[in-house]
Amino acid sequence: MTLADNPTAIAAEAGRPVPISMEALPPNRWCKEVKIRFGYCDPAGIVFTPRFFDIFNAVVEDWFCEGLGIDYHDIIRRRRMGLGYASAESTFFRPCRMGERITVHVRLAALGRSSLTLQLHAMKDGSEALRGKFTIVITDLEQHRPIVIPDDIRRALGVYGIG
Repeated sequence: MTLADNPTAIAAEAGRPVPISMEALPPNRWCKEVKIRFGYCDPAGIVFTPRFFDIFNAVVEDWFCEGLGIDYHDIIRRRRMGLGYASAESTFFRPCRMGERITVHVRLAALGRSSLTLQLHAMKDGSEALRGKFTIVITDLEQHRPIVIPDDIRRALGVYGIG
C-alpha cells in the first residue's frame, strides 16, 4: 500500500487531525454512552453540527457529577460559580446517525489557575467519529470574573491527571 492508498496517512502527512482508535485513548479518562436521538438530527438523519455541542455539554455536566463526584448544578446555583466555555472546537471524522450509539471519552488535557481544558473523543464502532476540545473557565457569577479553581474541584481533577 502506498501513501496515496491510505486516506489516514494522507491526512496525517498534511497535518490534518486523524481519527484515533480506542486503543490510542489514554487510561486516565471517563466515558459516557450517548444514544443519537431523532431531535439531534437534520432531515438526512445525521447529527446537525451544533447539536454536538449540546451533546458534549451534557457529557461534561455528567462528568462533573459522576466522574468528579461534584454536583454541576450545585456549583452554579448554590456556590454561584460559572463553568463557561472560553473556547469550544470540534473536528468531524465520520457522520453519526439517528439510532446509533457513541461513547464520549473525557480526558483532562490542561489545568490552569482558573481554567481547565477537556479533550472529548466520540467513539463509534471502535474509532473516533468526532473530537471536541473545550476550555472551561471558572468564574464568580456575581463579579463575572475568573476565580481560582476551588480546592475540592482541583483535587477531584487530580484523579485524571493531564494526558
